[in-house]
Amino acid sequence: MKRRLAGLLLGLIVLVADQASKYWVLHGANLTNGHILNILPVLDFVLVWNHGITFGMLNGLGGIGWVVLAIVALAVVSGLTLWLWNAEKFVTTLAIGAIAGGAIGNVADRLRYGAVVDFIEAHMGAYSFYVFNVGDSAIVCGVAVLMAESLFRKTPSPASGGPSPLQQSGGGDRKAP
Repeated sequence: MKRRLAGLLLGLIVLVADQASKYWVLHGANLTNGHILNILPVLDFVLVWNHGITFGMLNGLGGIGWVVLAIVALAVVSGLTLWLWNAEKFVTTLAIGAIAGGAIGNVADRLRYGAVVDFIEAHMGAYSFYVFNVGDSAIVCGVAVLMAESLFRKTPSPASGGPSPLQQSGGGDRKAP
């Protein structure tokens, strides 16, 4: 139960941080009229309305596109919630919570504004990376943790009494003709 609560709590923290930062960008940072706020030599805050999905993909879906994307995102969040509830590892629940919190923040933007508020721009000299937000960062970090957890997951080896990969797939008991 503690792992579920931790995942849900992290999702809530990400959601609040995401929405609070976007509120500040829209109502306190004076970025709505094209201003750029220089944070570091490689980091600026600049307001961008993202009508697509991650990195602006599917940006040309038209007027109904934001509704379609919001419905798909809500379905994904529902699946993530089910996964979080059934996850056995603490780190998995945290990663899923971060992903869900970021996704819910972006869905809230779509429902409120018809687009996602992006404002963090990382750049190196004249080369600019994508403009993103706190929720996007949480989604990327959560996915990275899930990938690392999957890559480095320890499975029982045959030497320790666990099944071999062939036996796990059902192919270990087959006999040659």
